[in-house]
Amino acid sequence: MQTHPATVVEQLDRGLSAQANQKRGSWPVRLIGSASEIGDQPQMRLLCAATIAFAIIKRDDRLLTTGIKMLSAHTLATWGKSGVKSVVNRTRPESGDDPRVQLGDSDAHEENSFPSGHSAGAISVAQAFARSYPKHSLTARSAALAVAAVQVPRGTHYAGDVVAGILIGLGAERASEAAIGSSLQRLDAKTINVALTDVGRFVQDRVFKRGK
Repeated sequence: MQTHPATVVEQLDRGLSAQANQKRGSWPVRLIGSASEIGDQPQMRLLCAATIAFAIIKRDDRLLTTGIKMLSAHTLATWGKSGVKSVVNRTRPESGDDPRVQLGDSDAHEENSFPSGHSAGAISVAQAFARSYPKHSLTARSAALAVAAVQVPRGTHYAGDVVAGILIGLGAERASEAAIGSSLQRLDAKTINVALTDVGRFVQDRVFKRGK
């Protein structure tokens, strides 16, 4: 692993993050920090899957396409942040006083601070939702930004990690929309009804009839 003295930018990042980290023990940070765990990868995947499942049950084509876009954007964001983490090491603020961003391939949680996966995932999903529901975009984006921002006072990430994660999330959502947005527009209520009917017939034929 290559080493180097902390750059001016890295030192500024440490200073800014250290100031925010002084609020780590306050109840607002603890409360928001706990809630921000929804931004972790498994929880985000579950949220996307639940959105798709609810849309199918309600036969809501708009919500269905939104759920698919959310899942797609999150997948790209996960690939993006994982790709960077696989070649970059940075010690988390809570694990040591070393703000350097260095080339490396450590899998240790303590050395995978850059970039913030919570930020990338939450922003990508919020952007996908906001694109489909503009009236609720402020709420979705504010919630995602809160998930991202609280990682700094929690001590889990430097401010630079969060900024990098946000940029990855924004890029992932745009790439996802460019790749699948137009094709998903062809999904409508009739398509969903046909698909659900086919699934119902399959279950009836393969499960219920077999049990007789």
